[in-house]
Amino acid sequence: MSVECLGALLQSCMKSKALKPGKQIHAQLLTTGTETKPGSLSSKLVGVYAGCGDGRSAKKIFESMQKPTVFAWNWMISASAFQGDCEGAVNYFSQMQKAGIFPNKFTFSCVLKACVGLMDIMKGKELHCLIYKVGFESDVSVMNALIDMYCKCGKLDFARKLFDEMSERDVATWTSMMCGYSHKGELENSLKLLERMKSQGLEPNEFTWNAVITGFAQNGDCNGAFELFCKMKTGGLKPDLVTWNSMISGFTQNHQSEEALMLFRDMLVSGLHPNSVTIAGLLPACGFTGSLNRGKEIHGLIYRRELGMNIFMITALIDMYSKCGSVNYASNVFDQTCIPIPNVAAWNAMIGCYGKHGLVEASIQLLERMQEEGVNPNQVTFTCVLSACSHGGLVEKGLEIFMSMKENCRVELSKEHYSCIIDLLCRSGRVAEAYELVKEMGEGVNDSIIGAFLNGCRIHGRSDLAKVMAEEVLRMDLKKPGGFVTLSNIYAADGEWEWVESVRKVMKEKGVYKKAGLSWVEKKEGLLDSK
Repeated sequence: MSVECLGALLQSCMKSKALKPGKQIHAQLLTTGTETKPGSLSSKLVGVYAGCGDGRSAKKIFESMQKPTVFAWNWMISASAFQGDCEGAVNYFSQMQKAGIFPNKFTFSCVLKACVGLMDIMKGKELHCLIYKVGFESDVSVMNALIDMYCKCGKLDFARKLFDEMSERDVATWTSMMCGYSHKGELENSLKLLERMKSQGLEPNEFTWNAVITGFAQNGDCNGAFELFCKMKTGGLKPDLVTWNSMISGFTQNHQSEEALMLFRDMLVSGLHPNSVTIAGLLPACGFTGSLNRGKEIHGLIYRRELGMNIFMITALIDMYSKCGSVNYASNVFDQTCIPIPNVAAWNAMIGCYGKHGLVEASIQLLERMQEEGVNPNQVTFTCVLSACSHGGLVEKGLEIFMSMKENCRVELSKEHYSCIIDLLCRSGRVAEAYELVKEMGEGVNDSIIGAFLNGCRIHGRSDLAKVMAEEVLRMDLKKPGGFVTLSNIYAADGEWEWVESVRKVMKEKGVYKKAGLSWVEKKEGLLDSK
């Protein structure tokens, strides 16, 4: 077989990411003694292995080349960046410059992705200068990569300047800029660009719509996201799985659980199959509403569709069953799937589950077991354990764990940890000690801490301490109504109506309101809420 024919076959393997045929061609080259150094056969072999994720083989062939072509360098830079070795990618680029190889437009696109992985804006700026120096400033694909780099590194002003200076833009240019605005929460700018793009005769594609829809959904504007979602469909484009996942996740995060579940149902009807991202984004919706039956249905769907379990799905399942009050199901998920996975998130979810349901000893035992198995607890782990001790009345054990955190410095103490300890002290009647701890924190006091302290004062009749804190509480920038309402109730119980009025006035000025209670009733045809 001629060298040209073998080269064409290798090119085909690269395009289709067919590793096995590529290896067979490589074997034929070795057994027949075909010279690979002349021409581009070696470079194409590097491309086959690198493109199929076999970085080790690609590197071996690359290092055997006396004078690697720009094509081979590009593949090594791209493969390193794709596999997460962004420093390696930048190093390859540096070596390429030292070897005197002139970069092409693909080189810059690859190495700019590595800058994003490193969040190295300085290296990105160096490349920006080099791009202008070697004359690629008019290449749309290179400028798109630059805009993408600046957007993802948080430099929207730099990205927008480049965008405005471009004489020619394609759909990817507009999409990259919209992605930057959406990620930063500048939804109005994103929407303006979408309208401007259409007015200039360019039709947005699936990626463009997804960028804008995701921005609206993740920033809490679910109505805006749904409106854009409908426009996308009426425009003749079929939403892909990424778009559906963004919508479902956005509605779930904004506690619009019924809408998220309905979207999921519509997605299945459209013929799309969910993936692990869909499930991890949807399960919290069942937890928020306490909808155990729906949670079980989704759990069953995981097995029917053979989606496999990853840490996000495992943690979401445990959390969902915990919120639905089913400790046994949560424990089964943990025991059957989590123990081989040394990931702290799953352990935290299970420890938190035991704590919420009053199984304090089980929570503490799981912490000890976790440490024995070599999984290091983090801030969230100790928050879960301290909260369990607080709800279970294990004051001394909670204080012991708290002091061990301070003394051993294994985990940095956070406001959440202090909030748990203050709650623990107040629940056990040790309100004066809690007061001293609140004073010790100074400006670090937040809504949760104030709420726990004032609630303790109310329960144990220590209105004197609550009133000492009152002026400071009214000056704080509290966002939640709990602390204000409890303080108002303490004054009301003592008949101090002028102070009650003062507290209510401060709440009104700060725009803090107590929301009405909400109950969920689960029925076969859906969830009904009643206020």
